[in-house]
Amino acid sequence: MKVSELAKGAGVTAETVRHYVREGLLHPERHPDNGYQLFAKSDLERLRFIQRARTLGFGVAEIRDILDHADHGDSPCPMVRDLLASRLPQIHARIAELQALAERMEQALETWAGMPDGTPDGHSLCRLIESFPEPLRGDAKRRADEHAPKEEP
Repeated sequence: MKVSELAKGAGVTAETVRHYVREGLLHPERHPDNGYQLFAKSDLERLRFIQRARTLGFGVAEIRDILDHADHGDSPCPMVRDLLASRLPQIHARIAELQALAERMEQALETWAGMPDGTPDGHSLCRLIESFPEPLRGDAKRRADEHAPKEEP
């Protein structure tokens, strides 16, 4: 199968396939006459595996490690579990940060609803943003902590 055929079979672009080849995730053969990259059905299965791993948040380097383990006959499953377990608290913290940001944005829109537009006058750039209170140091972290999932005892 050529690059375009593999890409179509997996529902990705040919450039995505080429990227994964450059990153060492896919290993095509070379056609002896024209040098085209040729892929086997196993490459399609591998590409689909890569896509599933990406949807779980794994990066290219992590996927490379997972595939390397599997290619050498070692189960990557313990590493996969550990990676997800260590990443999940970071994801929850990021969600809390985004939730706090959404709340600040909603508060700003509510506050600004009745305010007139201003024109920059050398002292003011945008009255809307300037009217919003400056955050206190550690305020963002405190808000993120308020939204973080509670650990059970």
